[in-house]
Amino acid sequence: MKPASPVLPDAAPANWVDRLAPEPLRPWLKLGRFDRPAGIWLLMLPGWQGIALADAIDGRPPNPWLLALFFAGAVLMRSAGCAYNDIVDRDIDARVARTAGRPVASGQISVRAAWVFVVACSLASLVILLSLNLLAVALGVLSLVLVAAYPFMKRITWWPQLWLGLAFNWGALLGFAAARPFISIWTIAFRPQDLAFGAVAHMHTSALLLYASGVFWTLGYDTIYALQDLEDDALIGVKSSARRLGRAAPTAVMAFYVTAIALALAVGWLGDLGWLFWPGLALFAASLVYQTLGLRVDDPAGALKRFNANTLCGALLFLAIAAGFWRGF
Repeated sequence: MKPASPVLPDAAPANWVDRLAPEPLRPWLKLGRFDRPAGIWLLMLPGWQGIALADAIDGRPPNPWLLALFFAGAVLMRSAGCAYNDIVDRDIDARVARTAGRPVASGQISVRAAWVFVVACSLASLVILLSLNLLAVALGVLSLVLVAAYPFMKRITWWPQLWLGLAFNWGALLGFAAARPFISIWTIAFRPQDLAFGAVAHMHTSALLLYASGVFWTLGYDTIYALQDLEDDALIGVKSSARRLGRAAPTAVMAFYVTAIALALAVGWLGDLGWLFWPGLALFAASLVYQTLGLRVDDPAGALKRFNANTLCGALLFLAIAAGFWRGF
């Protein structure tokens, strides 16, 4: 008999999966982290920000159809990525208190079945990707390199959180590309001359700065997240920015966030966003700084609470960029 599916330590005790989902479905929903939806928003929001930035530069609000596609894509790719991560890390997860109850590590779902889940989610997300333009499709394919390498980073570098930032915020570039006119993958065979526009010229400097801002934002919030596992990670030899920084982690997180704020300011300036962007940016900055107040390396519950607050932070920056399309009085 397979073990029951427990409420996982980093999920809310009253999460909808454990309250409402049928028992046979719970391990599968937990494999995709649906009991902890913060990761969906943190993956989706950079894509939404990229869409909003491209449209704001062109003087229009964000395309709601593209926003919906990126939401669906984030749900699918986050689920596939989490399952892939659990397959690779199953032996490590089984030795860490916070992750020992995960479906693959605890034996609720076999490795083979988890691979089927990964492939199914990936194929569904591919359908969405192929509905976008050629540059977006190319960027989507390139992101697989970052995603595939991520679970191994904690074994070879003290900065897996930086690699996660590179992967999680790739959507900012992809969203920006998807929101701007570019030749469709389906017409490339018939109009090869359109490739002369070039992908590099197509990408605005502000989109690159948005990506860089997101990388530092993720480096900050995932360092906070890693504070939960300091003791277990030290015992089994898993590396993290939280372990590397030690007692200096709160100061470092502040530095990461200040850099993210400065780069976001440059996004608004170089993107010539309207005046409504600036109060939104101020709220984004205040929400990040607030996280660092009272942050301690010996308070895992506080670290989880601060980590979860980043969904609001990312939403504030998205709304600020989206509002920046308006250049009225």
